[in-house]
Amino acid sequence: MINPYMEIAIQEARKAAEKGEVPVGAVIVKDRLIISRTHNLRETTGNATAHAEILAINEACRILGRWRLDDCDLYVTLEPCPMCAGAIINARIRRLYFGASDPKAGAVGSVVDLLRMRAFNHTPEIYEGIMESQCRELLTEFFRARR
Repeated sequence: MINPYMEIAIQEARKAAEKGEVPVGAVIVKDRLIISRTHNLRETTGNATAHAEILAINEACRILGRWRLDDCDLYVTLEPCPMCAGAIINARIRRLYFGASDPKAGAVGSVVDLLRMRAFNHTPEIYEGIMESQCRELLTEFFRARR
């Protein structure tokens, strides 16, 4: 099933790939409006924290003028890593939608499951496998071309 917000995240992931970045895109939505949309920029910026999710959260906070994003949803093409899962918790993201799982660094069930731990002060709703085949194919093509 096609999800319009994930389609935009996939467009962002394609932008990342064009720049030689790992193709991950993220979109933050509030009241059905896109607040921020971005993609990985680690190589471009030389910054280890420039993951799509972190950049999208930072932009949404800047636009909304607040750090709590408890009325916002995050769409991302790849399962968040531990750093991004922590940012999702701290920003109080309401819902997370992600495409492909990440068996090497995923923190939403693949390696660890930080977002479902009740020990933290926030637990977002989680929806996995959104347009999974399209998200996975972007990653497969990117890494195949680099080898």
